[in-house]
Amino acid sequence: MNIPIYRQALGADFDRLQPELQDYFSLVPGSGQYGIGEGVFDVVGCRQRWLQPLLKLTSGEEAFFPEYGERIPFRIENHAHEDPFGRSSLTARREIRFPGRTRIFQDTTSVTESNDGPRLVDYVGRFRRLVTDLNLSVTESGRLRGVSEASRLFLGPLRIPLPPALDAKAYAEQWWDPAAGEHGKHRIQVKVLQPQIGLVLVYAGSFDYRLRPYAGGSSARSFLPRYAHPDRWEDRT
Repeated sequence: MNIPIYRQALGADFDRLQPELQDYFSLVPGSGQYGIGEGVFDVVGCRQRWLQPLLKLTSGEEAFFPEYGERIPFRIENHAHEDPFGRSSLTARREIRFPGRTRIFQDTTSVTESNDGPRLVDYVGRFRRLVTDLNLSVTESGRLRGVSEASRLFLGPLRIPLPPALDAKAYAEQWWDPAAGEHGKHRIQVKVLQPQIGLVLVYAGSFDYRLRPYAGGSSARSFLPRYAHPDRWEDRT
């Protein structure tokens, strides 16, 4: 069964997405193609100055970063593949081009089975140590909304669920804006909120998106370019 992971998770609601979003989320392992998005974040990063030194300490994880900027260029690559454990997955690698420094933000979203059917689990950062469940929905206008829930850390053999008082939730919305640019653009906005701290991370902007064939024409279901591999894979949920 080679069905896009977002279609598996959303079921019939996938057909309620805007057609452009359906195209965006329809990559499957073995297609021989990957997606490239290039655009500008109107805002991106951490606005709270007192929090930035702490985020600088964790920036090597390639999940959070201390910079904040406006009108910042970025690039995203989406790669559909099977992970080393045989799960259909989508790895996203973002380059956020702040003046003087480019930050990488990466994650892998995998589909897993549960009592309620397929669900998506997101592994964040270069070591995939932070894991969250994704709760997806489709708005009346066909936008995709996602909320990260029930985060946990994997530190060696330890699985550490984060209590609600410490957990940070990401609220994301993505849609197609036909009025943007000459031919329309994809738009995305994400806020990461922590109950005790408030806004930890925000990014919002627009981008163009296209598919490109892999060099060499690889169509293996497990293929993922070497530069898009994390430093460590995780199969625990």
